[in-house]
Amino acid sequence: MEKVDIQEETVVDNQQVTIQKKLEKLLGHLDPANLPEVCPIKDLLATVSDKWSILVILMLGAYGTLRFNELKRLIIGISAKVLTERLKRMERDGYLDRTVFAEVPIRVEYKLSDFGLGYLNQLLNLVEWIDREAPEIIKRRMSFDIFSPDNQNN
Repeated sequence: MEKVDIQEETVVDNQQVTIQKKLEKLLGHLDPANLPEVCPIKDLLATVSDKWSILVILMLGAYGTLRFNELKRLIIGISAKVLTERLKRMERDGYLDRTVFAEVPIRVEYKLSDFGLGYLNQLLNLVEWIDREAPEIIKRRMSFDIFSPDNQNN
């Protein structure tokens, strides 16, 4: 029994060391007293880390090539304006390819580029983790809401 606890502790310790090394490599050069005005990580992630962009990436990954209205129908709740903005930003950064067909009426299709497929692969790791952890997260939320000082009657 004690051996298992030591092994679990070692795995956690190794994960923490690995995480710390990655953070140091990524952020170690920054001076906390003199941070840059523009953070490239924040700037680049902002394009594809909001809920709508993530759903666009997932839908294009799941269904392949889609037209604007097909995407809008699949992503419940997104407005035409927001979908247009997200598609333009993702096309600009190279996550998707936009093909315009000279037809009447004009036809436009969107699909993930090779770069977008690489991002989708990384995103799926996060989505799988969320799917695995969702029941525990929901239990924690419920517990927090029940025992939160905001919900206590004084």
